[in-house]
Amino acid sequence: MIDLRLLREDPDLIRASQRLRGESTSVVDELLRADEERRAVTQRFESVRAEQKSLGKQVARASGDERAALLARTKELAVEVKAAEAAATEADQALRRAQLAVPNVVEDGVPPGGEDDFVVLREVGDVPDLPQPKDHLELGEALGAIDTERGAKVSGSRFYFLTGVGALLQLGLLQIAIQQAVEHGFTPSITPSLVRPEAMEGTGFLGAHAGEVYRLEADDLYLVGTSEVPLAAYHSNEILELDGPRRYAGWSSCYRREAGSHGKDVRGILRVHQFDKVEMFSFCRPEDAQAEHLRLLAMEEEMLAKVEVPYRVIDVAAGDLGSSATRKYDCEAWVPSQQRYREVTSTSNCTTFQARRLNIRYRDADGRPQAAATLNGTLATTRWLIPILENHQQPDGSVRVPKALQPYLGGRDILEPVR
Repeated sequence: MIDLRLLREDPDLIRASQRLRGESTSVVDELLRADEERRAVTQRFESVRAEQKSLGKQVARASGDERAALLARTKELAVEVKAAEAAATEADQALRRAQLAVPNVVEDGVPPGGEDDFVVLREVGDVPDLPQPKDHLELGEALGAIDTERGAKVSGSRFYFLTGVGALLQLGLLQIAIQQAVEHGFTPSITPSLVRPEAMEGTGFLGAHAGEVYRLEADDLYLVGTSEVPLAAYHSNEILELDGPRRYAGWSSCYRREAGSHGKDVRGILRVHQFDKVEMFSFCRPEDAQAEHLRLLAMEEEMLAKVEVPYRVIDVAAGDLGSSATRKYDCEAWVPSQQRYREVTSTSNCTTFQARRLNIRYRDADGRPQAAATLNGTLATTRWLIPILENHQQPDGSVRVPKALQPYLGGRDILEPVR
């Protein structure tokens, strides 16, 4: 949610951010109008309420005709106060709606443009020379690791079973991620998969991407697409002690409808309705957010190094940030069967945007409550099995196990086909 002080002092900055995102600036003008209307209505309400309190004291001291006149005015004021209060409540709600419609302000230096206008910051690792690479599904089926046919039979398209070494690979991967997070001072957490609407709205997932979210109408709860949501809401309506960043690593199952992706990446487990993930989440002071963002990115790269896959880091363009992020870096792993890089991690700096919605604050040097900054980043997820299997495949269909994962596969360094 946009800082109203920033809106009043520099609305052109927010308009410029909207243009970088490729979005309309009209929402900024609408927010300005809502803010002005709310202040005017609130002033009117406070004025008539103050007069009402003053008259109450005068009535107590008056008598005769003066008292009768004051009582008559008191009755009129009661009606006016009630109407002014209702108008103030509606103005508050209108202001919140207008605030929710404005995305976060883009950080200086973010590339302009849309999904294809990212900037490659670096490429790491050597792309393997595989003349005729098998894709992850062919490899996974041969290893007895992935079963999409029975996943579809049981649950429908874009579902799957991870079996045998596939299950062990995922569990090992996520355990390595949790272990690394703990070593870096993160508190491990297994988070709820169902959250209330205010948690989903507070993190910005009920805006343009609401169609991606599963909702349980009977209970008015949402299935999370990332543990970012429950971790962000964990400290809602709290004032934190933030002498340094407060860091969590959430392990959760995640659910996404993949609405609008019909026909895209239908083979295998690249774009699915359910997956598991370890997500990093940080609360910090706003002045520490940029440094914390780079720290989360370094954590992601450390994990990718452990599974020994080539990848690149991109600076995501403004039009592809999502409403909450002011800047986002993605790590994309090389996928030999597609001869291109595909996203496996993402880390976003959301500054105070989510914390304002969720009322998460800290006390500054003068003891005054201020909005905290929030950041998130993927540390490992089911999708990682794709580059792990494909980049470590051998000509005979076996797959080499990265050294870090070998203890979780019974010490095996090679996975042999079982069919």
